[in-house]
Amino acid sequence: MQVETLDIRRLSDADAWAIAELLVRVWPDSPKKVAVRFQQLLDLGCGYTGDDAHAPRSFVLREGGRVVAHAAILPRTIGASTGALTIAGLTRVVTDPDQRGRGLGVLVVRAAFALVDAGDFPFSLFQTTPEVRPFYEKLGACMVDNPIVNSLEDGNLHTSPFKDKAIMRYPSSGPWPSGEIDLRGPGY
Repeated sequence: MQVETLDIRRLSDADAWAIAELLVRVWPDSPKKVAVRFQQLLDLGCGYTGDDAHAPRSFVLREGGRVVAHAAILPRTIGASTGALTIAGLTRVVTDPDQRGRGLGVLVVRAAFALVDAGDFPFSLFQTTPEVRPFYEKLGACMVDNPIVNSLEDGNLHTSPFKDKAIMRYPSSGPWPSGEIDLRGPGY
């Protein structure tokens, strides 16, 4: 099975709809239904104005014409003690519940992390649940202990813009900034 890399700026309606359907199948309790997730994907592509090396991308696996696994990388320039860093925000990592246990999630996440390995981004930064944390640790990620803030949001800067409890980075090796990390926007 081959992972396809899709430039989100050029995502077809059919691909965006197929990814949105998978997201809703995996997260059925979310208030975001297929049409909303479809539009979000298209908006991500339209909203990007940076260079090609950092373009937002989706990584998909298909079986029988259906998307069965997905991960996305969204570029994000964050503030850190070392200055501004454009990192790969890993998001929307899902595998069809009927296809779990086959290593499909590993394939799409490794494809996403390959952008970091190739030097396109210095790190990937993402959130997950404590239950899923070991999955990412096996792939070379580690927990981030830095306070995470969003300086662009009015209100309390001491509240993390991420909703999940496990904030992680990939790779676990290499120089990671100390001190506060400013996402300069909402969590993803």
